[in-house]
Amino acid sequence: MRKFIISSSFTALLYSTSVTAVASQYINNDILPLLPAWQGQSEQLVVSSKHAWVTPFEQQGMMTSPSYHDTMQWLDKLVASSPMLSKVSLGKSPQGRDIWMIVATKEGANSPSELQQHKKPSVLVQAGIHSGEIDGKDAGMMLIRDIAHGNKSALIDQVNLLFIPILSVDGHERSSEYNRVNQRGPINMGWRTNATNLNLNRDYAKAEAAEMQHLIKAINVWQPSLYIDVHVTDGIDYQYDVTFGYNVKQGYSPRIFDWLDTTYRTEVENALTSQGHIPGPLVFANDNSDMSKGLSYWNPSPRFSNGYGDARHLPTILIENHSLKPFKQRVLGTYVMLEQTLKTVAKHQQTLTAAITLDQQRQANPITVTWQNENQQPWDFKGIEYTVETSEISGDKVVRWTGKPKLYPQLPVTGNTKIHKQIQRPKAYYIPAQWTQVIEKLALHGIEVEPLKQATTLTLQQTSFNQVTFGTKDYEGRQTVKAEASSNTVTTTLAPSTIKVSTAQPLGDLAIALLEPEAADSLFFWGYFNTIFTRTEYIEDYAVEPLAQKMLAQDPQLKAEFNKALQDESFANDSKARLRWFYQRSPYYDNQYQVYPVLKQL
Repeated sequence: MRKFIISSSFTALLYSTSVTAVASQYINNDILPLLPAWQGQSEQLVVSSKHAWVTPFEQQGMMTSPSYHDTMQWLDKLVASSPMLSKVSLGKSPQGRDIWMIVATKEGANSPSELQQHKKPSVLVQAGIHSGEIDGKDAGMMLIRDIAHGNKSALIDQVNLLFIPILSVDGHERSSEYNRVNQRGPINMGWRTNATNLNLNRDYAKAEAAEMQHLIKAINVWQPSLYIDVHVTDGIDYQYDVTFGYNVKQGYSPRIFDWLDTTYRTEVENALTSQGHIPGPLVFANDNSDMSKGLSYWNPSPRFSNGYGDARHLPTILIENHSLKPFKQRVLGTYVMLEQTLKTVAKHQQTLTAAITLDQQRQANPITVTWQNENQQPWDFKGIEYTVETSEISGDKVVRWTGKPKLYPQLPVTGNTKIHKQIQRPKAYYIPAQWTQVIEKLALHGIEVEPLKQATTLTLQQTSFNQVTFGTKDYEGRQTVKAEASSNTVTTTLAPSTIKVSTAQPLGDLAIALLEPEAADSLFFWGYFNTIFTRTEYIEDYAVEPLAQKMLAQDPQLKAEFNKALQDESFANDSKARLRWFYQRSPYYDNQYQVYPVLKQL
């Protein structure tokens, strides 16, 4: 099938997707909303094409981003040229590429132990988790160039920089000018998912992808004090070019939220504004075709970077640059934000460390496991004017953004910050040793686990499920499950090698988020316990009927309960249900069916 190039004439046919020269505009420019002109002080960050350390982004007119090979070739030369820089492989991708991290330190440290000896905070910046959203890579390359060979080496006097230029390296190489149609550049963009089609920014909690496992191990050993995950957003048009967010006050890390929302946001937004950018909070419209319906405030769950950071008390910034702004503008805005982040962390490292420590020690009780929406404070929103027309193509309404700035005052805002369900904080969870996948997953996250050395008798909480609902299709490679939970108290003897997971540890809240079955991104939700819903033993009708007669004859109380159950007409008319009623109350019934194998100590 032939593909059509989208151009001003809409007539040219495409037979090759190779780019032989740097284009003056992006091929999708004609189908995107009108673009207001932009100029900013941050343009002075760009060096000339004759500069000894010009980046490929600058060399190619700020329209392109280099391939994996060209990126690493340029970075290798830069690292070799400076004693402040080193390069570390975090591990291999599914297709066998190294995932590299550049370490920038004044002392030239190139290992976690060396880094920690100097007792300085580290900022981890990650680009390309969605590899088409690659702004952070080119901004980071410019920044570390200016640290190594410009006038900005002082940025790492009091703080270290850990820079992952491309996390989804395989997706990065599935590159085309026809990826991410809603985004203005670069010319060639990578793919949203990895080589096995997993979305890495839905993988933090379940950590199935090799890339995510490497990243979490790196977080555990390099111990950053702040983590930045750089994205480019989709959706509505607006004036902001750099938007960013983090956890909410109601979540697992309220002290970190306070630091980010006051100290960090204030200094970063001031820096961006002074450089000609328009910063703002993460922006999601409730209805992309009707701004009067307001905006959404997001309390992220641990499948996402900023939700995961909340659960493990790692200050985590999710940058969402605006996809409709040109690549040049987005990269320069990201540079300004990264530079100011290093300054802010260096200046306020004591209060940042205190916030992290207080959240790690907080041990919230009760602790919230599910949330629901509630109204928030209204926002003044720096939007773009639009009209709504009826499309001749779809027959439905379509938005036409005019490119003219418009302030939408005091828009209503809703967000999932209202407590829905809280539980008493468990002292510990106990996991039978056969659930190896779950135990290994907890260890991967850095959660402390301890096998029992001898048989131990304890009184614990046991959870059973009913009203079980499985996902109608796989989600991120898993069959998800939700169920109504009920608990009862049992006294049981735990076998040696049963795994104890105490919640009195720095990652105790993350353990709760992964092991409490009703939590949004629990390992139960992700299907790691789905075999408990498999029936493996049965009883035939010819056996259960005489068994029921015997049970009724021996237990008058049971007979009374059965007579009461028969008052339900649907039950009385269902012969299978009546036989199942007796089977479930007999000693032959599987007492582990729909029972959560993880026991809880309160």
